[in-house]
Amino acid sequence: MRKKLLSREALSAAVGHKPRSRIRAPPPDSSPVIRVSNHMVQLGRPKEGPKPRQLLSLPPFPGLHLPGRNSTSAAYVTAISWLRYYFNDIPPLVIQKHFYQGLVRSTSGLSRCYEGQAMSLKKIRPNDIMEVGARVHVPVSVAESKVSKRFDVIPSATQYPNADEIEYIQRLVKYKDSAILVLNKPPNLPVKGPVPIHNSMDALAAASLSYNYDEGPKLVCRLDRESSGLLLMGRTKESISYLQCLFSDMKKTKSFPKEWNDACDATYQRYWALVIGSPKQKEGLICAPLTKVILDDGKTERVILAHNSGLEASQEAITEYRVLGPVINGCSWIELRPRTNCKHQLRVHCAEALGTPIVGDYKYGWFIHSRWKQLPRVDYEATTGEPYKMRRPEGLDVQKGSVLSKVPLLHLHCREMVLPNIAKFIELHNRRSRISCGDPEERDILRFVAPMPSHMKISWNLMSSYLV
Repeated sequence: MRKKLLSREALSAAVGHKPRSRIRAPPPDSSPVIRVSNHMVQLGRPKEGPKPRQLLSLPPFPGLHLPGRNSTSAAYVTAISWLRYYFNDIPPLVIQKHFYQGLVRSTSGLSRCYEGQAMSLKKIRPNDIMEVGARVHVPVSVAESKVSKRFDVIPSATQYPNADEIEYIQRLVKYKDSAILVLNKPPNLPVKGPVPIHNSMDALAAASLSYNYDEGPKLVCRLDRESSGLLLMGRTKESISYLQCLFSDMKKTKSFPKEWNDACDATYQRYWALVIGSPKQKEGLICAPLTKVILDDGKTERVILAHNSGLEASQEAITEYRVLGPVINGCSWIELRPRTNCKHQLRVHCAEALGTPIVGDYKYGWFIHSRWKQLPRVDYEATTGEPYKMRRPEGLDVQKGSVLSKVPLLHLHCREMVLPNIAKFIELHNRRSRISCGDPEERDILRFVAPMPSHMKISWNLMSSYLV
């Protein structure tokens, strides 16, 4: 049997003699340990323990009833119910696993996790009752998702919608009732063109999503061609009138019942976006009116911030924003909640009001993109000062449009939508009476959450690295 012998030089190092060139001296602030590698004994520093993960900060708990939940009171919302509500598109077993591993922590009040100060984060259990204003912090891995290696390609255009196009558009439907349709729009699919385009969302929906109705659904609110996420359509003339009232400035009218006005107050949309840089303030409200201008070619239209000179027509635009976490490799994830519905409102507010254009927005952020270096940089965790290490999951090289691409796609996604139950209000209006059974909050509010497209999932998995 072959014996493994240690060299005289290594043995002298092990018993405390003066180390030679091959022996690495430990730092003065740590006790040395003996390690054997390739039949050589070396003195080295102790192995470091697990480092903290990058944390994702949820919004402060509002203390209100959660739309779409069966709980009858906001005073008994548990921690796991709050996480399942916020991450509705994440499997419940993934959320439970984070609780079992003790990775879910909480702070009371309105403390922030990116101020660079040490915070007292305490572990919470799944059945702990949420307090008003409490913030929950979870690792970004809770929102990670697998990405298929095959890119979801939109079917090629034909003169009339074929079977592949019809099947493709029907897979996008997330919700359907007698009044509305909710779809998860992919990027680079036009919603409605200046001329009739047969492969746009409205044309495909009219031909494929009638579902035994005489006419197909009609668009109510739009998304940019490059954007993705939840898209709303009305199926009847009556539902379209309700939805147009909902997304107009005159939401509350005396002609509608009180229940409708109360449901309108709870209506909102939330977007997730990856921006270059990070806003100076971690959360705030943007009140910047917008106006349209025509470029020198006389054809191209551009939306810019209005100067409030009184000589130009402007439109009020208000957006809430919140930074989800620290800057990783020069980019940060933010959450946007528009209070008004203006064309390109979120893109202009991010690029011009915050100075952080959305990744892939070359129309309003071309100058920043021209100087943007897509090379790995050394970024540091705000509370510990430790550098982040980029993780590159397998199978990313075959994908397109993420931050790995030379020309990434637009990283703007309508993730969440809460709106009144239009079918219920139409039925209530037709019967001219109120429905007295059940919880009114449960009946009047609908909530939808759409997963991110493939290119944003890749960027999320890549930019949400933790300390390893």
